[in-house]
Amino acid sequence: MDLLAPSHWRQIDLLSDIHLDVRQPHTYALWSNYLRHTSADAVFILGDLFEVWVGDDVLEQPQRFETQCAADLSAAGRRLDLRIMVGNRDFLMGRGLLDICNATALPDPCTLVFGQQRTVLSHGDALCLADTDYQSFRKLVRSPQWQQDFLSKPFPEREAIARGIRDQSASRQHAPPKPTYYDVDARAALDLLTEQGANTLLHGHTHRPGEIPLAQDKRRLVLSDWEADATPPRGDIIRLTLNNQSALITQRVRLDGLV
Repeated sequence: MDLLAPSHWRQIDLLSDIHLDVRQPHTYALWSNYLRHTSADAVFILGDLFEVWVGDDVLEQPQRFETQCAADLSAAGRRLDLRIMVGNRDFLMGRGLLDICNATALPDPCTLVFGQQRTVLSHGDALCLADTDYQSFRKLVRSPQWQQDFLSKPFPEREAIARGIRDQSASRQHAPPKPTYYDVDARAALDLLTEQGANTLLHGHTHRPGEIPLAQDKRRLVLSDWEADATPPRGDIIRLTLNNQSALITQRVRLDGLV
């Protein structure tokens, strides 16, 4: 799917893997401050905005952390164009959240056309083909039947299930042997770029920020995750800006440039 940037846009900010969680107040504060002060015409969030999302009905509870996050998104969505892609942690975000946040859903993948350049946007998890266990799990939980069954459960039960999955994941990460972290498959990335007639794939998910050459003029740009309490703090955005000659400038902006 092509997404043609409106002619008046001069700056687009892209970010991912913020993993908003009530247990990470400094990361939340940094993210909230960024939303209030960014000069972007559009903000694209490429998945894993939340650490976990068990259904839009969480927003029916006014004292919840998620409700405050939605209020921050709504305020931003009233003054800029806000686009949100689901990730592997928050794939159950739905129409209810988007409507409250004045946001538009971003398909995964999609191709941004900005400044005469084509950039493929993705969360990235679907391209980590070597992680066969995860790909099987992803196929299961993205099916309409699984989601319908899960969302039909009482809210406390959904939260308990999500907690259990998260705790199991944390246990595996700290237990020997050292876990294997899978990266985006280079051939799959190249095939996607060729199919979309683009030279750049921009994604998150892997928590390995950088620029990775693929072939000739093709590359991957990888966003970092956000954790304000890490040493050093982790997090960045990638900022796409059109200059006065309508040339596209790509800049990685670190967390300390956002406050």
